Amino acid sequence: MTRPVLIPILGDQLSFSLSALQDVDKSDARLLMMEVAQETTYVPHHRKKIAFILAAMRHHAAALRDAGWQVDYVELDDPDNTGSFGGEIGRAVTRHDPLRIRVTEPGEWRVLEILRGLEAEHNLPLDILPDSRFLCSHKEFASWAEGRKQLRMEYFYREMRRKTGLLMEGDEPAGGRWNFDSENRKPADTDLFMPRPLDVEPDATTRAVLELVEARFPDGFGTLTPFRFAVTTEDAEKALERFIDEALPRFGDYQDAMLTGEKYLYHSVLSPYINAGLLDPLHVCRKAEQAFLDGDVPLNSAEGFIRQIIGWREYVRGIYWLKMPDYAGANHFGASRPLPDFYWSAETKMACLREVIGQTRDEAYAHHIQRLMVTGNFALIAGIDPHQVHEWYLSVYADAFEWVELPNTVGMSQFADGGLLASKPYAASGNYINKMSDHCRNCAYDVKDRTGENACPFNALYWDFLIRNREKLGANPRLAQPYRTWDRMSAETRKDYLNAAARSLKRLEAGKL
Repeated sequence: MTRPVLIPILGDQLSFSLSALQDVDKSDARLLMMEVAQETTYVPHHRKKIAFILAAMRHHAAALRDAGWQVDYVELDDPDNTGSFGGEIGRAVTRHDPLRIRVTEPGEWRVLEILRGLEAEHNLPLDILPDSRFLCSHKEFASWAEGRKQLRMEYFYREMRRKTGLLMEGDEPAGGRWNFDSENRKPADTDLFMPRPLDVEPDATTRAVLELVEARFPDGFGTLTPFRFAVTTEDAEKALERFIDEALPRFGDYQDAMLTGEKYLYHSVLSPYINAGLLDPLHVCRKAEQAFLDGDVPLNSAEGFIRQIIGWREYVRGIYWLKMPDYAGANHFGASRPLPDFYWSAETKMACLREVIGQTRDEAYAHHIQRLMVTGNFALIAGIDPHQVHEWYLSVYADAFEWVELPNTVGMSQFADGGLLASKPYAASGNYINKMSDHCRNCAYDVKDRTGENACPFNALYWDFLIRNREKLGANPRLAQPYRTWDRMSAETRKDYLNAAARSLKRLEAGKL
């Protein structure tokens, strides 16, 4: 009998186009899929996130078997399950006596380190193949980044547009501009028709996973049901079609908007499916481009959506692999305040944070402005430890894998990398939230009150953040105007702001904000 090739497939590699599956004879391969406790507990993952990944894995294993692959699948409650990738690959080596191990590179540094140790541990050849589902290789990104003091996404994005030909008219961008972001900042009205992402009724396989997660993590974070995620490529494709037909036409205008009780507005909620492998990112972009070419979607919507995928998503992956492992520990401002308990409980008088965190608890989802300008903004200006912020985002969102979440948090949201990724900190007062949402209308705090007892905490904390970090931020040209504004204030006004900030931080520490 010929010794097989052992091919481990991870929970975010649920794609038939996976590089490890190419040019392999199905009869000579044994695919290994593992549900391991280590991956469900290294941060306190949202229960919906765990259920989504496990259900998608089980459905993908069935699809692989239907396609003729031999799949060795280890479930989480298997009594012999060792609970770790290393342990389960070791047991599979004993079961199958493989000739070699072949794997597509993982998305996370710590998993790569585990896999790299297999060759010596089992005295077997190990082939780690590039993940061809991404447009930009590590080498290509490193070449682009070489010699640049600042790694701005906009210039990288243009290279990806040229490489893919998406929204290009010859050598020029469609519409004569690369970026239509300035047209994508409208606040939404409550009387607009709001489409909904596709809801998928759980089948028997998914229901079994939900029962497992409920039993295994009864006190885990997040509401488990109702569970409506797609867990197959077929249903993810239906979700893509729903988004393009019903939401993409208005996505551009309102992608930065927030409304109380409206969890999705015009957002796609496709990122969990793309990041897990159920949808191919370039395929998603081609569908959006075609909708524009057919006249069904305006250019600002198609461009804004495509930029998130071939621009931002590829860019943060490049940053991650270029700068890890040290990047995870970056803390430019030396922020050390612990993450407030209300990030888990949603028990705060601040309406915007209560809304976003409550939605996160219920859905394992929030869109990028909710993450950046509400939960991220508050953590930044309150001086929360960026590593704790990073672990929270990694825990609570169904689309969060470290390669995409860490640069978004450490670089974009918390400016903890000192400006490698973002040109300025995304700090804002309550005025921004009031402009882009309706949350302030029903808040216990007054967004128009700047320093009083009932003032919105964002207002004074914004100035407190700028002043306590002036030594590190004062030379930033994008912050010149705020610092000039501060310097023009009277001494009494400045004192009032700093006292109000101290009052808010004292309330925060007491759990009364």
